Amino acid sequence: MMGATAFVHESRPARVVFGRGRRAQLPAEMDALGVRRALVLTTPEQAALGQEVAGLLGADRCAGVHAGAVMHVPIAAARAAIQAARDAGADACIAAGGGSTIGLAKAIALESALPIIALPTTYAGSEMTPLYGITDGGEKRTGRDWRVLPRTVVYDAELTLGLPVGLSVTSGMNAIAHAAEGLYAVDASPIHQLMAAEGIRALAAALPRLAADGRDLSARDDALYGAWLCGSVLGQVQMGLHHKLCHVLGGSFNLPHAELHTVILPHALAYNAAAAPLAMNRLAAALGAQEAVAGLVALQRALPVPTSLRQIGMPADGLERAVELITAAPYPNPRPFERPALRDLLQRAFDGAAPE
Repeated sequence: MMGATAFVHESRPARVVFGRGRRAQLPAEMDALGVRRALVLTTPEQAALGQEVAGLLGADRCAGVHAGAVMHVPIAAARAAIQAARDAGADACIAAGGGSTIGLAKAIALESALPIIALPTTYAGSEMTPLYGITDGGEKRTGRDWRVLPRTVVYDAELTLGLPVGLSVTSGMNAIAHAAEGLYAVDASPIHQLMAAEGIRALAAALPRLAADGRDLSARDDALYGAWLCGSVLGQVQMGLHHKLCHVLGGSFNLPHAELHTVILPHALAYNAAAAPLAMNRLAAALGAQEAVAGLVALQRALPVPTSLRQIGMPADGLERAVELITAAPYPNPRPFERPALRDLLQRAFDGAAPE
């Protein structure tokens, strides 16, 4: 690599098991971790999936099903799950679901150090990260701790078939956001950038196919593959403005996570574009577009996704407070956090105007 800039590359990969039907290997994966009884976690809406997983484990290996995961991991839900794991005598957790369920497993791991096996049903990528978030008193507290990184991740596209098309494509856009910010992260190595670009490419190709046919398992395979790469980037480098915006808006105004990322992403990247030209060139190439932000907007418009904060429940009178929270503790970012420009960004996102 003649002329490469200086970098540090560090990774702590989980065991990844990829392929349709691979959830049947859960007992063997528990054996590989040396655990005997796992508490299965889901949201209330995915309780049936929890029972399916319990059936795969059998009565001797399943410590119960706790269907108490809630978006943004409210502290009360986290405490209830921690107690449920203790009461059940579990020595591991199996998180079957999306970011909310995996986030709940992380709250348990943070408190008890129980290992996590993740079965993702969305493309959120949380399963590949040491990042956690707990919402308390209307604010989302996030952190990073390698104890919460799932030890094993089973990617089985058949588990994503129940994810409605609308949620599938917003979840995929959420994953693209992780990799897009990885392209300009201050601590990204060439390997991270390669993973980010490939993850974006895979998802950008898969999502229109998913929008056309939610039962297309080949498209769901490709989307999960992309989500794995994008989630790996999220877990190994520092995120910037886009994720700060989404953490504040999601935690403070209880906005739906994937839809929020979908709305904000083109605006956040437009804000950073002039300050990160190489990253924008890589993003454009991954999207197969001439220009990065225009390529993202074109992808967004090709999908059945929301395009404004107003559509997803953001109150107009919350924009000023959001700017205050965002600028109070900035994330590393190619362009400094500028209050007037950020207020304009949020207004454009609220109105569904074109990013600039």
